[in-house]
Amino acid sequence: AMFRVIISHAKKHPSLIPLFVIIGSGGVGAGLYLMRLAMFNPDVSWDKTNNPEPWNKLAPSDQYKFYSVNVDYSRLKKDRPDF
Repeated sequence: AMFRVIISHAKKHPSLIPLFVIIGSGGVGAGLYLMRLAMFNPDVSWDKTNNPEPWNKLAPSDQYKFYSVNVDYSRLKKDRPDF
């Protein structure tokens, strides 16, 4: 129903099409980033029986941040004990 309203507004006012595209792509991008955080972030544990603490199994060279400005994760050495 909402998609039909957007299409009807776009037909009446074609100048709104870029606004709909930008807002739609922003919503899709935010949803995809939220899904990435839920699936691949080591702070989130979906399987508590097999891997209750996934943050302890990370190697220092594992990059879990989306973008790192000045840290080269491949050069990091292990400086913490095993648990």
